[in-house]
Amino acid sequence: MSVNKNILEKMSSAELEKYIKPDSRFMPQAIEYAFEILEARGRVFSPEEIEKKNTLIAEKQNNTEVMIHPYHTKAANLIYLSGALAVANIIWTYESLTSAMAVFIVLITLSFIFGMGYLAGKGTDWVKYVLLVILGLGLFALPIILMTLRSNPVLGVINITQTVLQIWAVIILFKVPKKTVHD
Repeated sequence: MSVNKNILEKMSSAELEKYIKPDSRFMPQAIEYAFEILEARGRVFSPEEIEKKNTLIAEKQNNTEVMIHPYHTKAANLIYLSGALAVANIIWTYESLTSAMAVFIVLITLSFIFGMGYLAGKGTDWVKYVLLVILGLGLFALPIILMTLRSNPVLGVINITQTVLQIWAVIILFKVPKKTVHD
């Protein structure tokens, strides 16, 4: 949540003094803005007060934890599992890696899968939309997966399992509630 400096500028100096008290419950950015506004209004801070300000802001920033919803972690684990199955898929069909271009495509694909898993695990919200689009495009390949299931059952099962894991991950990511931040 960001702090609107314009709102703080409309407050009286007495109200802004509440922001800079040691027991302040306000966000570090709001505290910093309050100091800046008071300073611009002519309030002179002693070196001790400046040190207190820096300490208070540092403590507030350290206390502000990034909470990652458990669904992000579950989805990331499913995506990592899908990536591990992709590695198994590559091992199973290693003889098809005959050109440098094929190896390059495999590396890019694996990087994308594990990168999406990493971003999902960090709580990045837009990952679910990227995965949804990629999954939607991948569903066009479902007939090919079914044909693979007939010609090479192990590879077909790996591909179907990957698809199910990815669908499951996208569903879980869309179940993550919207973020709400309280002061």
